[in-house]
Amino acid sequence: MAPSAKKILYIDLDNTLADFDGRVAELSPEIRSRYEGHFDHIPGVYSLLKPMPGAVEAYHELSELFDTYILSTAPWLNPTAWTDKLQWVELIFGVEEASPAYKRLIITHHKDLNRGDFLVDDQPAHGADAFAGEWLHFGAGNRFPDWSSVLEYLRPRA
Repeated sequence: MAPSAKKILYIDLDNTLADFDGRVAELSPEIRSRYEGHFDHIPGVYSLLKPMPGAVEAYHELSELFDTYILSTAPWLNPTAWTDKLQWVELIFGVEEASPAYKRLIITHHKDLNRGDFLVDDQPAHGADAFAGEWLHFGAGNRFPDWSSVLEYLRPRA
């Protein structure tokens, strides 16, 4: 199989494709109190996330323009998160080989070790800020506050 001529794009999962903060806000006060400061350790929390506004449509479009992967970090002390993230991707994008996310989930604590052209991520953590390509800092208050701004920027760079 010949390498793709498309540029490589990575997209983070939590608070980029999937609304982690929104899910935390919906948790019961008891659960939030129990896991305060470590919401990412809640068993099963990642399988219950809703997509960020415009994220699914943007991923579909960008996967046509780029060699696109989901690049995420799973908490070390929450073993269900690793499986939950895969299940979320399958639920949202499908399990078929024709899915634009089929076998395109990479879980790492070292995002900077991945080679590519662009990374859309809401946090500088886990090497996002040291990524050798261009890091698009996603989220409110940043240059790329939403998926419309990301699409506008990336389309002509494909």
